[in-house]
Amino acid sequence: MMGTNRSFSNMLNDYLTNDLLREEVLKRDYILNSCQKDNNWMGGNIPVPFKSTGASSVRMGALTAQADISQDKFVRGEITDYKEAWGSLIFNERDLVDHKGRINEDSFLKILPDLIEDFSEYMKMVVSVQLGTGPHLAILSANGTAGGVAAVDKIDRFCLDQKVTLKDGDTAAASYYVIAIDINAGTVTLSATRGGAAADISAYTTAQSAKLYTDGADTTSFQSMRDAYLSAANGGAATLHGQTKLSYPFLQAVNVDGASWTSANILTKLFDGYTDVRKKARGKASDILCSYTIGGAIMKAIESGSHGNYQVSVKDKKASLYGWDEITLTSVKGDLKVVMMQEWDDDTVVYHDPKSCTFRSNGMVRDRVNPDGRKFYEVRAETGYQYIVDRCLFGEMEHTKPGNNGIVYGIDSANF
Repeated sequence: MMGTNRSFSNMLNDYLTNDLLREEVLKRDYILNSCQKDNNWMGGNIPVPFKSTGASSVRMGALTAQADISQDKFVRGEITDYKEAWGSLIFNERDLVDHKGRINEDSFLKILPDLIEDFSEYMKMVVSVQLGTGPHLAILSANGTAGGVAAVDKIDRFCLDQKVTLKDGDTAAASYYVIAIDINAGTVTLSATRGGAAADISAYTTAQSAKLYTDGADTTSFQSMRDAYLSAANGGAATLHGQTKLSYPFLQAVNVDGASWTSANILTKLFDGYTDVRKKARGKASDILCSYTIGGAIMKAIESGSHGNYQVSVKDKKASLYGWDEITLTSVKGDLKVVMMQEWDDDTVVYHDPKSCTFRSNGMVRDRVNPDGRKFYEVRAETGYQYIVDRCLFGEMEHTKPGNNGIVYGIDSANF
């Protein structure tokens, strides 16, 4: 039975709903899926109270003098405004009309499911990378070339026609488009225009830490765990939500040096790091977030019996349909849930307490709606009509208890 012909806007209401895309992004992003959420932030300044010190007056043999009693003290951190992530889809009218020249529901339904699937996956990747390991999509593993070729450490994050920003320590940021991808070589070829000739990017070097970013992310991005948890000395930010980390122990996550981590000692180092975090941190960091490179080494060590002087077994193992795998390890040192994510970098591992952070947003992922109530913008050109649909995510991650967490830094992927 043929679907009835309806307006483009009505079909968007039915099949490109807020709930559908919102839930898809949440399911695909482990960090957003597991953290606490507040969807009622309307923007503007939001206070972030940190506990700077706790009551500590205990005296043996007598009461503490009234004037000498220590008190709980709080300092006010602040998020000045939410960050904006915009995603856009474009539909060609010619793809949607039937032979009578009317926009046809069946045509729309054939196109939309795959678009939502692909777009949800891409938007999830962008958001999850920023919330976890920082604003950059990839790091150049070799100097840029005059032929536009950039060797990158995360080839899976790129697609053809993608707009990116290239930047290093002494070369100004510039926008480029991906015109070729070599999966096996781990390289992308960049052009100054979409579909144009290769650009000369030889000015961007590894010595100056050249990186590729999602369009605009070199200046605006969500608060990442990397910056929040790493000390300034180890490559993180010196402040968090406007307060200096070194001024307050509650703002300092436990930093563990991962330079000596290898595939041969991964399980021993993993549990030793966990023990260190549990000794120094204040919460229960129940999740270990890592890349598939590190996670694969963990699984190989278990299968090969490389457990050191203690027993390790897999208590639970499950794979998400949406892009991550979980294994629960049990040993004499306790249980650990290891979460392997495609969008995690190889050089860090996080011991994470999901209750230590809240993603505050204005309704999560939602439509842009014009004053007339339409969810699309119509564009007329000589080549025909097009419909642009914009989606937005206004929000920011609030880390209220960073001291509950730990982070391993300086891991060399060459050791795995």
